[in-house]
Amino acid sequence: MSGLCGWIGHGASAAENQVLIEAMAVPLAAFDKTDISTLQASRSAVAVAARAASSHAWQGDGLLVAVWGDPELDDGADAQGRQDGLAERVARLWRRDPDAVCVKLSGAFALAILDGAKGEALLAIDRMGTHQLTYQTVGEALVFATSSDALIRHPLTPGAIDPQGLYNYVYFHMVPAPGTVYRGQERLLPGECLRFRQGRVDKRAYWRMVFDEQPQHSFEDLKQQFRELLRSSVRDAAGKQPYGAFLSGGTDSSTIAGIMRELDDKPVNTYSIGFEAEGYDEMSYARLASKHFGTSHHEYYVTPDDVVAAIPRIGAVFDQPFGNASAVPAFYCARLARADGVTRMLGGDGGDELFGGNERYSKQHVFALYDKVPGLLRKALLEPAVFNFPAGEHLKLIRKARSYIEQASLPMPARLETYNLLGRFGPSQVFTGAFLASADVGAPLASLSHTYAQNDASSLINRMLALDLKVTLADNDLPKVIKACELAAMEAAFPFLSDQMVAFSARLTARQKLNGTQLRYFFKEALRGFLPDEIITKQKHGFGLPFGVWLQKHKPLQQLALDSLSDLKARQIVRPEFIDALVGQHLNEHAGYHGTMVWVLMMMEQWFKQRCAPQS
Repeated sequence: MSGLCGWIGHGASAAENQVLIEAMAVPLAAFDKTDISTLQASRSAVAVAARAASSHAWQGDGLLVAVWGDPELDDGADAQGRQDGLAERVARLWRRDPDAVCVKLSGAFALAILDGAKGEALLAIDRMGTHQLTYQTVGEALVFATSSDALIRHPLTPGAIDPQGLYNYVYFHMVPAPGTVYRGQERLLPGECLRFRQGRVDKRAYWRMVFDEQPQHSFEDLKQQFRELLRSSVRDAAGKQPYGAFLSGGTDSSTIAGIMRELDDKPVNTYSIGFEAEGYDEMSYARLASKHFGTSHHEYYVTPDDVVAAIPRIGAVFDQPFGNASAVPAFYCARLARADGVTRMLGGDGGDELFGGNERYSKQHVFALYDKVPGLLRKALLEPAVFNFPAGEHLKLIRKARSYIEQASLPMPARLETYNLLGRFGPSQVFTGAFLASADVGAPLASLSHTYAQNDASSLINRMLALDLKVTLADNDLPKVIKACELAAMEAAFPFLSDQMVAFSARLTARQKLNGTQLRYFFKEALRGFLPDEIITKQKHGFGLPFGVWLQKHKPLQQLALDSLSDLKARQIVRPEFIDALVGQHLNEHAGYHGTMVWVLMMMEQWFKQRCAPQS
């Protein structure tokens, strides 16, 4: 696991700290076998595990500085000053203006500055939360790491399971920041930094997404700016190492493939995953994009046996329980590229959250129209007529009207969770009473509401985008791709998440993102003629895994799932009778829907197994 780790406020000597920091850093290089650099002083230490271009460390004047990633630093240095390493330049800026350090960094990074002379530290991650950073304070000490697997190796922070973290995992299918699965640990949010002074923690957002919803430029001007930004963002993300790109055949991955081809005078490598399952395979769109742009295309069809082989490895590579099944095909896609000598994969993640591409945006727009109906008309006429209609439960049109009104009447963001799987089953049906007594069932929705309220955009679409930048992108999609790539000893980069591209998207009007119910309106119109029309008009799909379908037919997959769920019963987290009903009844009723819960619970148990974690 590439990343960094360390502490301040603990230790007796630099020699002893070296032994501890080396042991703490072992998990960071467990999968991609990157080199580990360590620095230590009498009361602090830090380690960075990454390829040379992404590993930056410096020690001097009582400072330890570590940066993981490929950020740019706008410190005003002249040509001679820029010859110094990034970490040393960060140290100089820290001495000159501590509050400017994070603001002057751009790109993907995790940062740690340990000032032993002052007993002070700064931790930060990038604006999009591409890299994560977890920390825990114990008395006068601050311990931190980009992976909880490293953090729990420190003697001050051994790690005790937090039931709330497990509950949040089953609710979201991941553990959203700032929470973790361990008591006492917290994670930084995207664009957040932490100052530590004499045992006290002060966190603040050094960057927030601010939307300018007033039109500023003509469509043609915006289109030209967008195309130029695509080129520069793809060029910067590719770097100078052998690279390729995920290609699902959607608008984002196809756009990146096309821009890559524009920038290279020879065919570039693109990689796709397929499934021999009806309704899940979209290889035809990937082939269409590859043929259109002339890429050197590579395909792999994931099998149920591949899934069986990958499940324990997926459980091991994630430091938190993680239930997005698309990590499996992402891993096999990255592994296919690694076999070709590719060391960095470009992903299209972020395009939906910046330009308005998720189906729920148009759906919520339709629900929001109900708010425009005068309240008196709704309460005195519409709702009584619909809900009191004789035998209305037997009429499809009336049932749909009732469902629409019920959902439209919910406030945001609770309305987004109408179909939440845990909510549909009911927490008391899923979890044991003892477990529920130690968790707050209202915490997940409260956290969503808190995040939703952090952005004051005037339009519904931009408020949803701001929410998704954190919950869908930083908490889910980015870890999925990054960890799947790490498992294949591969780096991941995301052209759409360059600071310049993010700023550009914030200047688009709400209508340019969602025009009525038309998703990605500006994005698609700006790339019309560049992308094939079939890709512009296709429905979103991606690398979805047909787990529920295969689970009904593939015996080894069935056995692994049943064994995992059987072992999970002993942890007294999930009710044994719920597990029995899930695999004995619900799965047969709707394999795709209920298979998701089987996967989520199975991966929780697999996460436990890979760590021999104590039971809660």
